[in-house]
Amino acid sequence: MAVTVGVREPIEPMNYLAHIYLARHDNAAMLGALLGDFAKANVAGKYAPLIETEILLHRKIDSYTDSHAVTKAALQRFAPGRRRFAGIVLDVFYDHLLAKDWPSYSDVPLQEFVQNFYRTLDTHHHLLPPKLLDIAPRMAEQNWLGSYQDFRSVEFAVNRISQRLSRDGNLLREALLDLEAHHTALTAGFAHFFPELMQFAEAERNRLRQKNTG
Repeated sequence: MAVTVGVREPIEPMNYLAHIYLARHDNAAMLGALLGDFAKANVAGKYAPLIETEILLHRKIDSYTDSHAVTKAALQRFAPGRRRFAGIVLDVFYDHLLAKDWPSYSDVPLQEFVQNFYRTLDTHHHLLPPKLLDIAPRMAEQNWLGSYQDFRSVEFAVNRISQRLSRDGNLLREALLDLEAHHTALTAGFAHFFPELMQFAEAERNRLRQKNTG
């Protein structure tokens, strides 16, 4: 989900795990999926074709997520004053739901999956934009992706992001109250939405590949 708060620079979404999972077929593809949050708008010719495809797919996934009926309904469950921060909280929460129910989506254990991805980041450090290069070591050391199985990691991640919002940080943290109040409904929405997102991602990936080879 693409998130912009007020007139500030966009705050990068935190649904890293979901994007990486959707590109799980290849290590370079997973790298591209994460780069979608960090690479500049025009990536033509700047990366290997597989990575470039996944960067473009990442952006299409964000657009699909933003326009999906489940997402729109979920946003409406947040109090009006906090709604502009709801996308950030949902991004983190959706990664939590994916991690919590990981065996339903993958035969590879979550910790094995994320450790492999951290190694991929380290191997391809020369391709990482400065901002990602800066956070990649902390992502691995603190196991951001693997820790999302615990709901407390949702609170921790939201609090970490809120520190970058000065006075608005309180509103972001308060959005956790809406998340807790509507936990059941939001969880049910994700269970409906994510399989559809998986189908969309695969279809769009095939379309992008055909376009690049056509």
